[in-house]
Amino acid sequence: MTYPPEDCLVHVVDDDAGLRRSLRFLLDSVGWSVKLYASAEEFLDLAAPPTQPSCLLLDIRMPAMSGLELQQVLRERGVQMPILFMTGHADVSMAVQAMKSGASDFIEKPFKDQMLLDTVAAAIRRSAEALEEAQRRDAALTVLAALSPREKEAARLIARGQPNKLIAASLGISEKTVHIHRQHIMEKAAISSAAELARLMLRANPAALD
Repeated sequence: MTYPPEDCLVHVVDDDAGLRRSLRFLLDSVGWSVKLYASAEEFLDLAAPPTQPSCLLLDIRMPAMSGLELQQVLRERGVQMPILFMTGHADVSMAVQAMKSGASDFIEKPFKDQMLLDTVAAAIRRSAEALEEAQRRDAALTVLAALSPREKEAARLIARGQPNKLIAASLGISEKTVHIHRQHIMEKAAISSAAELARLMLRANPAALD
């Protein structure tokens, strides 16, 4: 799915008012929505959890709460959003450490406009892909939640490619009952094969068939 630029959001956190204005002008030129924050604390107070493709353009060194500290808070809160650190030359080692902690990239000041736009665009794409994957996972979980407990047991074995005879023996039921469970599972999930069922279960939980 391709999102129009105005549906994509770039959060900018920097204590330099002039740089914030400059970044808004640059990011606006591409059509992205932009929100500016003068501090990490302001971002935590005002920013809503991401529901659209978005990224965080974050100064690594700020008064009070630093960019690294904000990154840690977001990790603890389970907020999933690509973080791009803006760094001075002396902060590159800090930025490398931030990437080891999950940051997507870092941009060294002073930066070229096109380089920054390309880096933000890549982060927006990653965010969109993650959002779509989360939506697919939620849809798969909803489908599987409609199965009865016994159907869920049968579904796991069906998805692993086991024939009805083995499933019946494993669950202590008749092959006819397994066949009925299989029909109900396929109908509820709107699928027609064990391979589709396996993909559905792995989408909901990558460890589902372990």
